[in-house]
Amino acid sequence: MIITVDENIRLELLAQHHAEALFAAIENSREHLARFLPWVHKMNIVQDFANYISHCIKLHKELHEVSFAILVDNVPVGRIGLHHLNLQNKAGSIGYWLAKSVEGKGIVIRSCKQLITYGFEQVGLHRIEIKTATKNFKSQAIPQKLNFKKEGLLRQAELINNEFLDLYLYSMLSQDWKSL
Repeated sequence: MIITVDENIRLELLAQHHAEALFAAIENSREHLARFLPWVHKMNIVQDFANYISHCIKLHKELHEVSFAILVDNVPVGRIGLHHLNLQNKAGSIGYWLAKSVEGKGIVIRSCKQLITYGFEQVGLHRIEIKTATKNFKSQAIPQKLNFKKEGLLRQAELINNEFLDLYLYSMLSQDWKSL
């Protein structure tokens, strides 16, 4: 499955052929990514990321998530997905990361727009959430620019680098998205 974002950006359903390039993106952004992502220290060799992809494929088959590689000019530079899918309640959560070298170009915003549309129109979700660390200002800008509602603070909700971080919870409902 491929979601075209624009002439330079596309989202490809995460597959094993993305492992090497995405691992390289992690390697080149390791310190940057590790500040707010708990799994970075577990990605030490390409096979670690290949194992992660296998897990994502399993979760996709079980209808628990849909993960995509973000490609810019045919080069994998990050990952985005709908996670924690709860089809009974028609809800899911967006997660994303991007190599530091391509940040600040609107790639995640544009990718999120297409993923949100996919989530509401194709998956049939009613609610999509984004959680961001209170100190991760770049990540907070994504739901804010997309007009998500800030619902509140999740105190010490994620353990990263042996420290519990507070998270902001943002949400978008399908009727809100349609009215934008």
